[in-house]
Amino acid sequence: MGSSVSIFGLGYVGSVSAACFSSLGHKVIGVDVSRPKVEMLGSGRTPIVEARMAELVAAGHKAGLLTATTDANEAVLNSDVSFVCVGTPSLKNGKLDLSHIEHVAAEIGAAIRLKKSPHVFVLRSTVLAGTTETIVLPILEKSSGKKCGKDFTVCYNPEFMREGSAVADFLNPPYTILGASDTNHLAPLRELYKQTPGTLYEVTIPVAEMVKYFSNVYHAVKVGFANEMGTMCKHLGVDAQQVTKIFTSDSKLNISPAYLSPGFAFGGSCLPKDLRAITYKAKELDLKLPMLESLMPSNAEHVDRAVEMVLDTGKKRIAQLGLSFKAGTDDLRESPQVQLIKRLMGEGLDVKVWDEDVSLGRLAGSNRQYIEEVIPHIGSVLSDDLQAVLANAEVVILGNKSASKDQLEKHLRPEQIVIDLIHLDKARRPEGAKKYEGICW
Repeated sequence: MGSSVSIFGLGYVGSVSAACFSSLGHKVIGVDVSRPKVEMLGSGRTPIVEARMAELVAAGHKAGLLTATTDANEAVLNSDVSFVCVGTPSLKNGKLDLSHIEHVAAEIGAAIRLKKSPHVFVLRSTVLAGTTETIVLPILEKSSGKKCGKDFTVCYNPEFMREGSAVADFLNPPYTILGASDTNHLAPLRELYKQTPGTLYEVTIPVAEMVKYFSNVYHAVKVGFANEMGTMCKHLGVDAQQVTKIFTSDSKLNISPAYLSPGFAFGGSCLPKDLRAITYKAKELDLKLPMLESLMPSNAEHVDRAVEMVLDTGKKRIAQLGLSFKAGTDDLRESPQVQLIKRLMGEGLDVKVWDEDVSLGRLAGSNRQYIEEVIPHIGSVLSDDLQAVLANAEVVILGNKSASKDQLEKHLRPEQIVIDLIHLDKARRPEGAKKYEGICW
């Protein structure tokens, strides 16, 4: 018999965690303030676009292992472990907004007050080192009227899931990290994760919190580094692909090919937010970290380069294929593709957009809020008809890998200019384009 868990927050991390835990035989209760998300998950439908999610959610629902509610008390009282997967967005100054975590911690604490049996609180949201023990734990003790370590326990369990391959990453992670002040508190989590492969690390909570930042900031460093070096190669007339191939073949110094292909700016809900948080913390500590501080401006410069590439064509009718920051997901938060479209429209260009994974009618929560705030009129230029989007375009921007080679070759015309922001493999590139140019090569 599996464990019983409640998962607070049904965004990408929470929804995927709920579906995957249920697929491993655990009873899962999803919790969210968004009634549409709860109704979707509760009826066996996935609230997000993500590979394999539709099948896992349907199977979990059919087996009676996956339910959902808006009632925090109900969820806590009917589970042994609560995972918190709510968002930690950036404030305007770059500092993390912990209000969602604080609110959920108070709710769970109030529910723990009603429980007679011990409960395990597990934070999964990305937070800076020290947050769980100095901010979250006191809220839990105050709202529950109980003592951590005696009546309930607190753990930290970072996630390493990439949108587009999140289910595969959950079920086959590079490692699993469990943080607690006492390793005896981790017994329920060991049971939950006993079927997942990879090394299991049991560490202190601050170490577990910081490993996530080490990972995300390093990924951002790799993207920025590759893009700047790819740009230098292009301007020196050097084959960036050949250089990159040789460079990434060196695995002796722990160099991974992931994130090291020159391409477009990084985006999504993690890297920009985590960079801002770490550099804000450095300011608070009077530390100067010039390389990290330069990454967001470097990323913005890369968007500027893309804008200039389009403007330099002298063309007015633009088709952009890909709105989300990554194919296979509908996440638009801090998508550089969204920023590019906004800039091009601001220059007076006629922009049409296609993305097979993005439907404004499906967007919910912070994802929908972001697009409504940043580019509220996107609906007027977004279409699900690829042929129509390409029909009158003079310039075609490949913003993510949504379109297949067959689709492109079927609808592209020889006179159209193709700007590739994603560094498609040569085997996937459409043939016959008059001009095919990459942003870094």
